[in-house]
Amino acid sequence: MAQGIPDEVMMNDTLIKELADVAKDAALLQGVLMRIQETPNSSELVTYAPFTLFPTPVPKAVFLQALAVQTHYNTLVDKISQDTDFLEEALSSTIAVDDFTARLFKLHQQILKEGRSQSIVLGLNRSDYMLDQRDDGSSSLKQIEINTFAASFGGLSSRTPDVHRHVLKVAGRLEESQNILDNNPAAGLARAVAKAWELYGSERAVVMFLVEESQRNIFDQRYIESELWKRYCGRGAVLEETSQQLYDGQEVAVVYFRNGYMPQNYISEQTWDARLLMERSLAVKCPDISTHLAGTKKVQQVLTRPGVLEKFFPDQPQVVEQIRATFAGLYTLDMGDKTVTMALEEPDRYVLKPQREGGGNNIYGSEICQVLQGVKGSTERMAYILMDKIHPAPVQNYLLRRDAPLQLNNCLSELGVFGTYVRQGKDMVMNECVGHLLRTKSSEHSDGGVAAGVAVLDNPLLI
Repeated sequence: MAQGIPDEVMMNDTLIKELADVAKDAALLQGVLMRIQETPNSSELVTYAPFTLFPTPVPKAVFLQALAVQTHYNTLVDKISQDTDFLEEALSSTIAVDDFTARLFKLHQQILKEGRSQSIVLGLNRSDYMLDQRDDGSSSLKQIEINTFAASFGGLSSRTPDVHRHVLKVAGRLEESQNILDNNPAAGLARAVAKAWELYGSERAVVMFLVEESQRNIFDQRYIESELWKRYCGRGAVLEETSQQLYDGQEVAVVYFRNGYMPQNYISEQTWDARLLMERSLAVKCPDISTHLAGTKKVQQVLTRPGVLEKFFPDQPQVVEQIRATFAGLYTLDMGDKTVTMALEEPDRYVLKPQREGGGNNIYGSEICQVLQGVKGSTERMAYILMDKIHPAPVQNYLLRRDAPLQLNNCLSELGVFGTYVRQGKDMVMNECVGHLLRTKSSEHSDGGVAAGVAVLDNPLLI
């Protein structure tokens, strides 16, 4: 890791083992925690969430670029969610072949027909990027996706800076330890939830976190809950968790969805009825169904078409330029388009993406050919989009996981930036960038996040 930790540290096996033990204790001390895989329902058995031994070097210019564009992405998502014609046109081909997206869109149409029940809109987003290495050695920021639903790790990433600071101090790298940035997305996410609750206007109403029954990553959510209790909920508000329905007997001001973005979350008609019940309710939904659809891969692809951003920012060419600068190449697979041939000829240049969230869904290399050969002549191909493969510069690091060997890996990183906004009617009352997340994985893995068991938590060391 020549740009970050010197070789004499990285190659000293005795020191590395000592630092790994120090790092694990520091993570436990700071509360960088997950429930263990064997007993995901028990808080009595926990371990440290997986993380890197050292922070990863990130160019300061592209890091600041990612932070600067986040409030514009917040605005864009919100504008898309209000543009019913755009959503219908953008998703028309996808809903014809993707049953899950079609069901979500049907729910969206039903809410539009009945009339939106709540004028307050709450957005908690995370825009994810990788750094594409240019021929001259510099890097450019390229967006992977924007998460408008259950954008995770704002809680745990608020606890990791002190872990890496401590590791660097013990390693004798005091100057580098002082370059680890403060980062507290949990506080910013909680601030937006509290603002929506305040605008709702009932001190007796509750904030409801909708979570999975079996959840290893519960502490990530608990930190946001803790920030709400600590900072904002001393005036009668109540926080509740449920995996099934609205809290019995309590008025709900805000529903914060941390579950409900995958088809397997909707196991019966009863679960779809529950989602409809919440969408119809007076509660502020995060996200509401329109914002959920605004985060789909197909919408992301349509936004790259010429003139589309200008539609949403008609008199703001600088904003358009800032957003468009982060776009990777994205291509439709609609019938009649030549991109299927393009992908089959050079599959290693692309990533094939279905309309799914949660990590581990993307398709790479020879598997692209297997999938596309099977659907190239059918409308099923329209359930996917194609994206240029991004090539970040690998960096060496140690990935600390429970029961995993301590070994040096070639690693790739992904930078996420958290954004929040609250709109009431036509008035945007809050629009903020509230922190960042760095996740790192071994370069042998093509896809997958922390929750999927591939990537680990990290911190940027700005260079």
